[in-house]
Amino acid sequence: MSRRIDIEITSVSGESATWRAAGAKLPKGTLSTGLIADGPKVGHVYRAEIEQFMNDIEVLSVAPAKTASPLDPRNERIAIIEKKADGPDVTVTYAPKGRGPRRNGDDRRPRRDGEDRRPSRDGERKPRGEGATRTERPSRREGEDGSNRSSRLPRRDGDQRSARGPRTGSLTVAPVTTTHRNAMLGTLSAEQIPVAEQLFRGGIAAVRSAIVEQNKTLVAQSRPTIDPIIIERMAEDLVGRTALAFWKDRAAGAIGAGKELKLRDLRAVVTTAKTVSHDDESRAMLKDLQTSLTDRIEHMRKVWTEKLSTALASNNLKETLGLIARPPDVSTKVSAEDAAKIVSAVSEALNPSQPAALWNELVALTVETSIRRQVKPVGIPADESSKAVAIKNAGAIPELAKLLGMAVPPPPPPSARPSRPRRSPSRA
Repeated sequence: MSRRIDIEITSVSGESATWRAAGAKLPKGTLSTGLIADGPKVGHVYRAEIEQFMNDIEVLSVAPAKTASPLDPRNERIAIIEKKADGPDVTVTYAPKGRGPRRNGDDRRPRRDGEDRRPSRDGERKPRGEGATRTERPSRREGEDGSNRSSRLPRRDGDQRSARGPRTGSLTVAPVTTTHRNAMLGTLSAEQIPVAEQLFRGGIAAVRSAIVEQNKTLVAQSRPTIDPIIIERMAEDLVGRTALAFWKDRAAGAIGAGKELKLRDLRAVVTTAKTVSHDDESRAMLKDLQTSLTDRIEHMRKVWTEKLSTALASNNLKETLGLIARPPDVSTKVSAEDAAKIVSAVSEALNPSQPAALWNELVALTVETSIRRQVKPVGIPADESSKAVAIKNAGAIPELAKLLGMAVPPPPPPSARPSRPRRSPSRA
């Protein structure tokens, strides 16, 4: 797609002239002198329509540069007259308290509790008698059952309840900057910039797709195509630099986000560092990110361990099993002593006298943990739902299969690892 820029003629030699972008330092290319009506003049600025390809820039047409418009010689400028404000722009009117004035011009005072609407003979209102008392409705501060609802009222001035602070950890991905990419593009030549931009978009695959699309356009215009081998070699030389610049931008965003960045996104930035070749600056950034990741994991492990100890001390099996099922990271393991205590407590809790709902819930929580095969339930409640749960989870908890009189299922097979191909012995 063509675009227009301002160019400056730097030299003229026969039927060709060299040019550069207005304000640039180095020439960008050449053009035919026939494109300029009066002939090119060195130092003059023109308005050119260009088309940029992967390897060069072609000038399609040249027009005189834009000149400044005259400053209203006929005095036809439309003047904006500011209107002087006599009063405030916004008028605020507060609604009166109570039910407001009555309709149809009735200015009687509002009725009070226990006051009778019916006027007496002398024109005065009298309070209701004992036989005419109205059914009392619950107050707005009390519910139907008389419970106090004052806590649901909006807060007033002077309320001592603390305001809720801003939420943390709301970032889903590390904010990515473009500082290092722009700096890297500034060191490239005009032919390398389009290739580097395609590498930033999608790597070598994006460069190859751009070459195919550009060759299709050139064939449709009956023009010579470009050699993909040359462009791919240029891309292979730049792929390492572009990958490093992109990672630096991600690392800078992660460092700037600090503790607001989620742990999984921080771990992703540190993990992708293994795919690039580092320089001194990126090594320092990686060291800071690794330190931050280690500190956050250690803090989460400490909090997790404290919660697990508290749940064990209070014999809260639900919370204990939930903590074991969701450790802060994969490398966090339960100690052998704590694991033995948890297995013993869960095995005793899974007895026939346990309520069916609680028994089913404990089985479901146990299946999600790593100690499920060591748990040995005492029995199964005499309930159809508990029996169905036991049959469903007999593969995860083998002791349930024994209680049901079923064959104990074998343990799951180990994860298959890809075997390396054997090297044939070299022949002498």
